[in-house]
Amino acid sequence: MISRSTVTRGCQLALRGQSCAQTAQRRSFAAAAAIGTPGSFEPTEIAGLKVASKDAGGPTTRLAIVAKAGTRYQPLPGLTVGLEEFAFKNTTKRTALRIVRESELLGGQLTATHTREALVIQANFLRNDLPYFLELLSEVVSQTKYTTFEFNEQVQHAMHLKQAKINAASLALDSAHSVAFHTGLGSALYPSSATPLGPYMSEHTIASYAEAVYNKGNISLVADGAAQSQLSKWGETFFKAIPSASSSDLSLNTAASKYFGGESRTSRPGANAYVIAFPGASLSDNKPEISVLTALLGGEGNVKWTTGFSLLSKAAAGSPGVSASAHNHAYSDAGLLTISISGPSGGVKKTAEEAVKAIKSIADGSLSKEDVSKAIANAKFNLLSVSETSGTGIIATGAQLIAGGKPLDVAAAVKSLESVTADKLKAAAKSLLESKASVASVGDLYVLPYAEDLGLKALRESIDCFSLRCSAQDVLANAVPLLESSYNRYLAVAARAVRRSLKDDKRLIAERRGDTDLRFAKWENGKQGEPKSLVEANTAAMVEAAGPSSS
Repeated sequence: MISRSTVTRGCQLALRGQSCAQTAQRRSFAAAAAIGTPGSFEPTEIAGLKVASKDAGGPTTRLAIVAKAGTRYQPLPGLTVGLEEFAFKNTTKRTALRIVRESELLGGQLTATHTREALVIQANFLRNDLPYFLELLSEVVSQTKYTTFEFNEQVQHAMHLKQAKINAASLALDSAHSVAFHTGLGSALYPSSATPLGPYMSEHTIASYAEAVYNKGNISLVADGAAQSQLSKWGETFFKAIPSASSSDLSLNTAASKYFGGESRTSRPGANAYVIAFPGASLSDNKPEISVLTALLGGEGNVKWTTGFSLLSKAAAGSPGVSASAHNHAYSDAGLLTISISGPSGGVKKTAEEAVKAIKSIADGSLSKEDVSKAIANAKFNLLSVSETSGTGIIATGAQLIAGGKPLDVAAAVKSLESVTADKLKAAAKSLLESKASVASVGDLYVLPYAEDLGLKALRESIDCFSLRCSAQDVLANAVPLLESSYNRYLAVAARAVRRSLKDDKRLIAERRGDTDLRFAKWENGKQGEPKSLVEANTAAMVEAAGPSSS
């Protein structure tokens, strides 16, 4: 080692400068990378089928068939869930066991889910296994065998399990959709245990529904992580046999959605849920202020151990055990902005009151620039995270394709969010309060408030639902004749039943005594003899028959 004394001062300074330069290079900050929006799905058409795909070059692929077969389109209750449960069951080429074993050997994952508008049959797998899973999905939609034993032993059992899992929050959200849209989008995601499915759902009706659903005009193929060349090559091979139109005797319920509004109250022990809903933004609407307003209302805190700084998180902060969140349910031709609250009944009532006050404060214009900027940033994050999340992005893209639209342009959507101002938020909140609300209460109805108690405009699903708005006197005047005729009809039926029962009692007592009202007359030489009771006639016949033998 060279001693310090033998090194000149110039060399020491040079070595020190070189060491500092190396340290500076090691400790310098990296240049900020350009932040871009995630890639959007590119629409195309393969073998007459609507296809959307994007490829980031990763090692895995997500492939899904999105069918226009959500609960809003089912002609009979339970068909969407039944069709979902028949996915990846026996086909004409493979048994269900073979499908499961082959997918496991390839490391794939198979799922089937549904929303109110779409039925999604999805496969996640390694990139090189694209041909196998494309063929499998084509078999599911065109060659599934809807057998009786699978329906009785698996589909019905799965239906009962899902009905048992329906909680108060899900029931309240379904009720809010029901009073908002009635039919179509008002259909529940899962039929309740009180829904009579027997007359409607069977393996035959599900097979007919599959024929109505699985055709090229009603489904779309969405791929995330697949090369376009490979997708086109194998898609042409496996999906050319898909029928172009429906051949079923069942037709989809394609009526346009119409917003009604109203109030629903359901008594349920053990849990409480409350949903306040307003007309929201659909997939085709250009209303970025609704997304920002939803983010402004927010819900639970985004950071651990904090209640959050959104309006709903502040509203629920004073009620332990209460959770509240806002969400815009966007559909192809309608939208529903919901505020969902769950927890103890007293806390739910207080939080609902504070939530309505928060919307009124936005309508009054009491928003700071910081609140608006935070809401816009949160809305942008929600949009970008949804587009990056493969499952959510695939469902949204497929739903837009089957609705006749185009995949979401993420960059344009982010730019539209940045244009939202406080005045637009004020106008959006004011329009919500002026519209008819849809309110659903599930739980302790003695405590949970009515819509009128919150200052909302809602039409109760009871006597207020008469479209003619007749007065109480008119209702009574029309109801009294109906009640009188119904009561008279009831008396007539009851009297007839009593008379019949008395006759039956007399007949039974007479038979026990050996008496009967039946008469018998013997005919001899074309002349009718004296009518006798059946017992006497039988006795005389027995004596007459025994006479010659005794002699």
